[in-house]
Amino acid sequence: MGRFQTCCCRTLVFILLAAGSLSGGEVKVAWFNLENYIEREDGSGQLAKPESRIDAVVRAITEMRPDILAVAEIGDKAALSDLRHRVKAAGWEFPSTEWVAGLDQARHLALLSRYPIIERNSKDALYFTLDGVRHGLQRGILDVTIELTPTYRLRVLGAHFKSRRDERAYDQAAFRLAEARVFRSYVEAILRSAPPTNLLAMGDLNDTKNEAPIREIIGSPREPGVLRDIFVRDSRQETWTHYWKVADVYSRIDYLLTSPGLSPEILWKKCGILDAPYWAQASDHRAIYAVLSPENK
Repeated sequence: MGRFQTCCCRTLVFILLAAGSLSGGEVKVAWFNLENYIEREDGSGQLAKPESRIDAVVRAITEMRPDILAVAEIGDKAALSDLRHRVKAAGWEFPSTEWVAGLDQARHLALLSRYPIIERNSKDALYFTLDGVRHGLQRGILDVTIELTPTYRLRVLGAHFKSRRDERAYDQAAFRLAEARVFRSYVEAILRSAPPTNLLAMGDLNDTKNEAPIREIIGSPREPGVLRDIFVRDSRQETWTHYWKVADVYSRIDYLLTSPGLSPEILWKKCGILDAPYWAQASDHRAIYAVLSPENK
């Protein structure tokens, strides 16, 4: 396809999206841990997600109607294709996708977008040393740049850190802190080279806001590109995003973090948590979302 044709196609995409957008060109960006969205036995050893629970995931997505959706715990590329086609059949279409292989054989990061993905910089493997042993970020880092208008680009990062389950080989909390340091360095490298970048970092970080990994990722005012937490709430003003059945604990471990360049465009009062009564049928996490106005301020 020639350059002129590409530009024309993108212009048509923007016109069609504007017609179906939230309001006045607003864009909704969501994060959702799908809790093992594996639609068939794929050789990873993880059991397939029951059909009824997949239906609940699709229902949640189509009711939320995000323009961009980053997800954790999706299976192989076939599972991503399956989700995309089910959502389309339910009335909401994502023309563009990204899938991150990572080191984890079962659970992956992915992204679905109604807007064109124009840069793909996802990392399957980033490594660190913990107690003298080399480890890797099991799910890698999701990293894409999306063109929301001809003059506005959004860079989306996604991460899914180690669970809070104990491990014999290492301390699970120390492992997440090491992951956070890798992720923070990755963010800093982007914002140091291009401070105005409209960057939204999302993820299941498996720690609450008072823990060291979250403070590490956000950074301090003395560091380049300190991030700001988009502190979302549901209709009851509750903030939890995950229910840990084993401990009977509700907590906020999923985050949306904005760069200084993006922060002025966030429509803070419109951000939130998908507050569906059937949420537990879909996942042990609730979806969270931010709404932005794609115009540099």
